[in-house]
Amino acid sequence: MPSPSPDDLARAESRIAVTPDFPTPGVLFRDIGPVLADAGSLATVTAALAAPFEGRYDFVAGVEARGFLLAGALAAATSTGLLPIRKAGKTPNPTASVDYALEYGVATIEAAGDLTGRRVLVVDDVLATGGTLAAAVSLVEQLGGEVAGVAVVLELTELGGRERVPEAHAVFTA
Repeated sequence: MPSPSPDDLARAESRIAVTPDFPTPGVLFRDIGPVLADAGSLATVTAALAAPFEGRYDFVAGVEARGFLLAGALAAATSTGLLPIRKAGKTPNPTASVDYALEYGVATIEAAGDLTGRRVLVVDDVLATGGTLAAAVSLVEQLGGEVAGVAVVLELTELGGRERVPEAHAVFTA
């Protein structure tokens, strides 16, 4: 999969929609939906997610919900398998689960399968506080996989997620 050009990356980044005061006042929401809706931008972002890890993974894990979409596109483009990492209660017969802290409580993610011997690229849409991605890394390891990398479309730098997931590769930052 060839690395995207700077022009293609700029075009894809320009498609990220910004909505002030959503979902609450004071929040500047960045929506990658328009990136996913544009075939060229989706291809560009998919290639950019994979580029730093080329040859280092043979399986992709996607975090619910938009991480599924990105991981699915990446797995199809690179002829690898796909592990959906789901919110608690959504996976029949989960093999492993991980709890992680939220601002006001605890959440759980889970998955089913055996990743023994697999080099896994963990993919999600946004790196915010890093809790979900750190939990996803732990989940892949619990399933016996070796985490080959973590890739996101957008890192929200002011939320400090890189402290929890320092190895993350972000295509764009805000």
